Amino acid sequence: MPGLNATPTSSRLQIAILGRRNAGKSSLINALTTQLVSLVSEIAGTTTDPVRKSMELLPLGPVVFIDTAGIDDSGPLGEMRVKRTYGILHRTDLAILVIDGTSTPSKWEQKILKTIKEKKIPVVGVINKVDTSGYSTAKRKLWEKELGLNLMEVSSLTGQGIEDLKLALIRNAPYHNEKQPLISDLINPGEIVVLVVPIDSAAPKGRLILPQQQVIRDLLDHRAIAVVTREHELQQTLNTLKQKPALIITDSQVFGPVSKIIPPDLPLTSFSIIMARYKGDLQELVTGAKAVAKLKPGDRVLIAEACTHHRQGDDIGTIKVPRWLQKKVGGKLDFNWCTGFDFPPDLKNYKLIIHCAGCMLNRREMLYRIAHATATGLPIVNYGVLIAYLHGILPRALAPFRDLISVSNSDL
Repeated sequence: MPGLNATPTSSRLQIAILGRRNAGKSSLINALTTQLVSLVSEIAGTTTDPVRKSMELLPLGPVVFIDTAGIDDSGPLGEMRVKRTYGILHRTDLAILVIDGTSTPSKWEQKILKTIKEKKIPVVGVINKVDTSGYSTAKRKLWEKELGLNLMEVSSLTGQGIEDLKLALIRNAPYHNEKQPLISDLINPGEIVVLVVPIDSAAPKGRLILPQQQVIRDLLDHRAIAVVTREHELQQTLNTLKQKPALIITDSQVFGPVSKIIPPDLPLTSFSIIMARYKGDLQELVTGAKAVAKLKPGDRVLIAEACTHHRQGDDIGTIKVPRWLQKKVGGKLDFNWCTGFDFPPDLKNYKLIIHCAGCMLNRREMLYRIAHATATGLPIVNYGVLIAYLHGILPRALAPFRDLISVSNSDL
């Protein structure tokens, strides 16, 4: 079980290793991590699905290296693997394009490099296998001319150039200085923040869910005081506090009862709304909530969850949200679900996307999903924003962010 000090995968810099089959991608990730992370074989196509390895790369800090299937894979299964490889770019912060130093230029590298640049992903070019007899400096210069990309010479086998490659990654990585704060900009040192954490059958045994862990850690890092309680003990908790809380943060599923306990003068929001701002575009998700008013019975709705988990009897994504939404609409809706990193490329038949908090996705992936939806004119909302809207308390839940988003109470 990861502790509060462990950096979640979704908060790490995502570095994808891309290239043709047998270019030495798996060998390279093993050399970079100094571990046997990926299977290595002379047989092309050994890597069939993305393989991830977390490590510390100072001074960048926590990163995830992602080994991918070859971009030139063939056949029906190969095409699916290539599609997965390109899908990795939706959440890639930094790309490493690996080229076999014994090969000649092809369309494959040009195609994926074009996609990388279109997505504005920083890229480091690597020409591998420079220790072999089939390699020459002339080949590197030919590749550089064809791609318009400087290439670093490395050998995954001997370790030549690996340390220089790490330095290149550090130089080219997009530093996260501009990342949206989680909660630190909403509170001051010494202030009390009350966290309402329900413990039900769906709660993970012996631990808190990731957004709750992250909020607690952010509060501690900024010298605020975190008070954690269940909804049943919330009133008692408030009665015992001598200092007025600066903010109440609740699990979205108990938004209704918690809002009735909290006095109107106390700011209230949810973990999911905080994650909506941290990982995505809160303004766009609030706009998506307005689309609920236009839903009609029979409309098709997509519910997207980033993690795969064992669903309990009163699961939020399959039971609670559909029940609340259909009550609001006044009839049955046609629900579809997607989980994990699979997100439908074709969204034209849906009227609304309802997304989870996205704690297992990085910000790039979440922003891609929002942009993908809005580009097709499809509204998208997340659990916290939707639940607050359905319970008639969205204006109050957004009050802590009034200076950051533009929305009027009359719209909601």
